[in-house]
Amino acid sequence: MPLHQVITVNSTTQILLWKITESYEQLMGEVALKEKSAKRLEGMKSELHRRGFLSVRKLLAQIGYTDFDLHYDTTGKPHLEDGTHISISHSHEFSAIIVSDQIVGIDLELCREKAAVIAHKFVHEAESKFMDPADPEYIQKLTVLWGVKEVIFKIRNEIGISFKDHVRAEPFVLNDKQTLAHLDMDGLHKVFRVFFETVENFVLVYAFEA
Repeated sequence: MPLHQVITVNSTTQILLWKITESYEQLMGEVALKEKSAKRLEGMKSELHRRGFLSVRKLLAQIGYTDFDLHYDTTGKPHLEDGTHISISHSHEFSAIIVSDQIVGIDLELCREKAAVIAHKFVHEAESKFMDPADPEYIQKLTVLWGVKEVIFKIRNEIGISFKDHVRAEPFVLNDKQTLAHLDMDGLHKVFRVFFETVENFVLVYAFEA
């Protein structure tokens, strides 16, 4: 399937989404990989993950990059050779990238009831005060919260970050499509501008350090 959606965040920041309908074989025939990436792909047991990996390279091609322009540092964080900032996410049949002249993070999560089962593992005490399990939008809001934690982790990549104890979002309503979030850890305090929206039955979250 062709490119699913492009979101222009600002003049220097763009999000691209791919809906993965192609087979693994088709994607392999359309994507060129450097040796290191090919070995990484071979080590993936899930075909869904393999297709997600390859579809990210299809997204890169949409904006003039290839797998040869992308590398990962020792923490697993992606970088582009020309210095443009990039963050990557894929979940089930969707993949997404965000590219910017600013440091960014992106996360794509499927809305599902499982979020309520594991909420105690990632919802900060302050967040629990504005999260009502009786709210019809509870699962979607929990999914946003999980995405907030993921994007901040991707941006900072601090060793030992606890989603529950160190990262908290300020109160938000879904229609606002944005909030602020804080990372407080070992004397470090950072504030992030967070934005979110729905893509079919997924939640897309992205953030910039304020």
